Amino acid sequence: MYKYMLSWNLESKNPPPTSKSNSNEKNHSSCISFLHEIVWDVQPIIEVDEKTQLLSNVSSDFEKSWTWAKSTPVIACGFQKLGRSDASDLLNGSWVVVAGDSQARLFVLSLMGLILEPSEMELVRGDLFKRHSDYKTVIEKIGVKLDFVWAPYTANLTNLLMEYKRNRQYPDVFVMGTGLWDMLHINNASDYGVSLGLVRQLVMLLPFSSEFRNDGPVTGSISIQSSHMFWLGMPTLIESVLNTEEKREKMNFAVRNAYARELFESKLLRQNGGPLLLLSISSLSQNCGGRCTVDGMHYDGAVYEAAIHVMLNALLIESQQRL
Repeated sequence: MYKYMLSWNLESKNPPPTSKSNSNEKNHSSCISFLHEIVWDVQPIIEVDEKTQLLSNVSSDFEKSWTWAKSTPVIACGFQKLGRSDASDLLNGSWVVVAGDSQARLFVLSLMGLILEPSEMELVRGDLFKRHSDYKTVIEKIGVKLDFVWAPYTANLTNLLMEYKRNRQYPDVFVMGTGLWDMLHINNASDYGVSLGLVRQLVMLLPFSSEFRNDGPVTGSISIQSSHMFWLGMPTLIESVLNTEEKREKMNFAVRNAYARELFESKLLRQNGGPLLLLSISSLSQNCGGRCTVDGMHYDGAVYEAAIHVMLNALLIESQQRL
């Protein structure tokens, strides 16, 4: 039987960020609220023109970089971009599931890009991006089982949650999110809200604490005692750039607001009293801006990379509470 645990190796050269700032529940909650305080630097790529030897913008592409804001409370939390080694240590032995649509697939791509070598990523990319399909792998060297589940509608999530409950097997890290397909193909915000309510009910029925404990030995300093669950929010949609008339019509400002309101009122998110921590692709993509997307919906990898580090720092904060 595969053993899953979320652990931080104490022998790692870099200690877990946020350990000092999260010594109590007050600091824990405070730092969680600052995780999305990220600022972007988006600059045109400038090269030397071979003929004139002058600097020029020879490409329509832009260099994107990001960092956490330099405000006093954010600095106090000690957020860090984790390198490959530290991210692998953190996820060592865990079962990670990401369920959703194309946004979730791009999120998985960024996660794998962080924990795998570039040469390994070339072997993964083709299988991961098979249209409308699941992808599952085990990264043997760090003992991570990673599943991407194609789940474009909320009903797909409820079916997946019922399957886990029926089999009494639950991921250590579970990232889920829907909305784009519902908005485009169903376009009924009220029904979407009802479906989110069903997801919340199922999540609240999941066992916590004792039923998540491992029977085997713990290789790291922190054993997981409950699933870490995240909601992958929808991106900021740039209506004028959306590539079909149907998208521009059905995913307009009013519809997007209605869907956002249903998510808020569902009480699925922790910020509204629910169980799931939001990974706000909306705020990350909005702050990166229109130069970070070619179709107004799918964003540059830097946006999903930022979301990965928000998640990893959240895992560090919550794991430290269990020491």
